[in-house]
Amino acid sequence: MKKYVAYGIGAALVDTEIKVRDEELAQMRVEKGLMTLVDQERQGELLSHLEGHLVKASHASGGSAGNSMIATAQFGGPTFMSCKVANDADGDIYLADLEAAGVDHCLKHDRAEGTTGKCLVMITPDAERSMNTFLGISETLSTEQLDEAAIAASEYVYIEGYLVTSPTGRAAAVRARQLAEASGVKTAVSFSDPGMVEFFREGMEEIVGDGVDLVFCNEAEALGWAGTNSLEVAMEQLKQVARRFAITRGAEGALTFDGENLAEIPPHRVQAVDSNGAGDMFAGAFLYAITRGEDFPTAGRFASLAAGRIVANYGPRLPAADYPALRADFFGD
Repeated sequence: MKKYVAYGIGAALVDTEIKVRDEELAQMRVEKGLMTLVDQERQGELLSHLEGHLVKASHASGGSAGNSMIATAQFGGPTFMSCKVANDADGDIYLADLEAAGVDHCLKHDRAEGTTGKCLVMITPDAERSMNTFLGISETLSTEQLDEAAIAASEYVYIEGYLVTSPTGRAAAVRARQLAEASGVKTAVSFSDPGMVEFFREGMEEIVGDGVDLVFCNEAEALGWAGTNSLEVAMEQLKQVARRFAITRGAEGALTFDGENLAEIPPHRVQAVDSNGAGDMFAGAFLYAITRGEDFPTAGRFASLAAGRIVANYGPRLPAADYPALRADFFGD
């Protein structure tokens, strides 16, 4: 049995969630439903415009792969996280959140001066999240943050697609995949956002290389990858780069493919208030389930249940006590 069920690599960000109206997004020229990279000045302008709308404490750690690794760990599967934070208060908080969740990490050494990355998450009444991200020091995440021993000691290496926007981050993602392949460790990639597929296609192709064991994406990302409006065509295209995949479809549930069989996963009907973190939770719960020996349909149902709990609340994670309770309710242990 491996020491870790999953080794994640991605941007370490501190989230600020703000409740907004669609017309406000238009006024601020924010693209709805996407992640947009911004500089610190632009992020400050947005925060000034939205003063008084705060619905969640600004000091809440986020980042896609980090959210997923925390979820897997909270369900009971040990994980490791490679990321980069600065020697500042937000970096302290991010590190404390990882350790509180039981996630091992590469941040045990001195941290560089700079600014820890921040993500402004704007939530509209339809629960859609629109993100403006200042990467800060995460933009310089590189192969130096990789831990080869931890990769070899993992069942899966999980790569966040957002890394494609940074030259050094993309190189680290490619190297992590290569190290995993050399050690016989399974590889998983999240496409992360439709914009990553549309605007960074060559970089995403470099990250997936000759193919990975598992791709996580939503329906828009799958269609964008294939350049089609047909989900059936998109799935055939995904099979060219992934031996297995899971496609989330929001209120329509999800689809999983285990290399042989396609399964439709029913949604868990909830009153959605915030979709931020739903895909991260789905991936984290799915990885937990398959590494404990569950088949893809079972893992998909568990991941869908967990993601449904996320969208019914503000923020990308659940209270710590909810994870073992959810696991016990679903699996009976």
